[in-house]
Amino acid sequence: MSRYGLRTRLNGSANANSIGSWFGGKPLESITIDYLVVAGGGGGGSGGNASGGAGAGGLRSTVTATGGGGSLESALSLVTNINYTVTVGAGGTSVASSRGTVGGDSVFSTITSSGGGGGGSNAVGQETGGNGGSGGGGAGGTTPGNAGGTATTNQGKDGGKGLTDNVTYTAGGGGGGANAVGANAAYQVGGNGGAGVAVAISGSSVTYAGGGGGGVNNNNTAGTGGTGGGGNAGNNGTTNGSAGTANTGGGGGGSGGATGGSGGSGIVILRYPDNKTITIGAGLTGTESSASGGYKRATITAGTGNVSWA
Repeated sequence: MSRYGLRTRLNGSANANSIGSWFGGKPLESITIDYLVVAGGGGGGSGGNASGGAGAGGLRSTVTATGGGGSLESALSLVTNINYTVTVGAGGTSVASSRGTVGGDSVFSTITSSGGGGGGSNAVGQETGGNGGSGGGGAGGTTPGNAGGTATTNQGKDGGKGLTDNVTYTAGGGGGGANAVGANAAYQVGGNGGAGVAVAISGSSVTYAGGGGGGVNNNNTAGTGGTGGGGNAGNNGTTNGSAGTANTGGGGGGSGGATGGSGGSGIVILRYPDNKTITIGAGLTGTESSASGGYKRATITAGTGNVSWA
């Protein structure tokens, strides 16, 4: 078998027992990797009377809990001295008088988490929340009950519905979080963003992937961001939605007629035996922890590139 063919097999599902013990002059050994892969949150909706909060980035985890109420993911059995791809998804952006953009996907080897859906806007054809890892909230406006976006199965939850009581009082739905749906808007009250998921892969419990709050007009009660980095919403035509927190995958807050908040960037955390050391390749920003509890952890916060272990 050629070196190219062997490398292709290794990047898929090969293991040391099936391919021998050496490759390219380096020893091969199986290694079990636990992971948390969180995508970028969506951008909050902008313009009109009251825009929806954005959905959180999709969350997949082998430790503590995973997104969407699903069962824990399975750890990956990989091979030392072979490169595996990592991408950390950027947060989605808020676009003037439009639905927010979807967040960027995050990737580790064969695992992909989907970016969060953007929050809905009052612009024609942009009223519903966007689909994604978690769904964006629907906008309030002249058409009542704009629907929230749909989540990706086992990664997040759906966005909440917007509300229009009349042209004077409107409210956007909250963006979905990894653990809870975005709240539907109520009279003069924007929907709160859905809660994220607490994961202890880093050695302590941290909550990721909260949805953004839904915006309102006329200085009414704006929706708050969900725990796990979701951004708060704006409450009138001059107040912007807040951005989702960086490296949580939180959704951006919707606006009350101004500009929605950007989504928070995602994160990739990898846990592996403490007798191994990771190489974080060019194009990635990350650090390796010291050994603790039998493991080391690599926390990767930006970029696209390769990692390997030795």
